[in-house]
Amino acid sequence: MAAVSIRDLDDGVRERLRVRAAHHGRSMEAEIRAILTAAVSEPEDATGLAQALLTRFGALGGVDLQLPARTQAPRAADLFT
Repeated sequence: MAAVSIRDLDDGVRERLRVRAAHHGRSMEAEIRAILTAAVSEPEDATGLAQALLTRFGALGGVDLQLPARTQAPRAADLFT
């Protein structure tokens, strides 16, 4: 494994890293490794929200909703009000 030193790290950044690491229950070093790993992961490694929901709930099927018939014409959008 390689070792990396980071010089001139802003104190505010270091403090936010410390708080973030504590929030996740790990050391600052482990938190930095997790951040760097996520930053350089290939796009296909990450699952989007829609795919995650489909994977989790897709087997349950969908719901057919009865939509009421439209009795009036749609209103014009007020784009510049």
